[in-house]
Amino acid sequence: MELTKFGHACVRLERDGRRLVIDPGGLTSEDALAGADAVLITHEHFDHFSPEKLAAALAANPALRVWTNESVARAFDGDPARVHVVGEGDTFTANGFEIRAYGRWHAELHPDIPRVPNVGYLIDEAVFHPGDALTVPDVAVRTLLLPVHGPWSRVADLIDWVREVKPERAIGVHDGALNSLGVTMLGNFLGEQGPAPTGAPYVHLAPGHSQTVS
Repeated sequence: MELTKFGHACVRLERDGRRLVIDPGGLTSEDALAGADAVLITHEHFDHFSPEKLAAALAANPALRVWTNESVARAFDGDPARVHVVGEGDTFTANGFEIRAYGRWHAELHPDIPRVPNVGYLIDEAVFHPGDALTVPDVAVRTLLLPVHGPWSRVADLIDWVREVKPERAIGVHDGALNSLGVTMLGNFLGEQGPAPTGAPYVHLAPGHSQTVS
């Protein structure tokens, strides 16, 4: 598969001419959805879910289908026949990609702030996008998409999570609020070369850049 990173938390997976897009939110460029017939949404926060952007994509492409949790599905004003509700433990096929859903809740920001539902996706037993959670799948993960920055995250937790998941590689996402200094600083912690090694190579992709994953 070819993995292409778009703004902030969004990635596109492409194989044999088929495209799957995950979390094309409000910080994602419009071209992320070009040519895609399947979209996965992890949760309702604006940086992962844009109702307007998704509605426009569905109107432009009659073949496009969406898979997400019940909370997002309720918030979307569109054809319910094209928006499929999934939750932890569900398995399904989206545009030829085999997917398993993991997790139930967004990571805690603060005890006073209510948590929202969040579901992560393991695609083709290879790539895991957790959304905004540090869910540990019960199977081996080859490529872990690592949410490197957010109001809920700590470097210590990220290091421990990568160690627990034991992926073959980690690719950074959820970094739209970081400047170049922040990207470099976190990159120095989140890999085999860090002062507390995670055990997995870490890669940072700039928006629009791609990497082949298997």
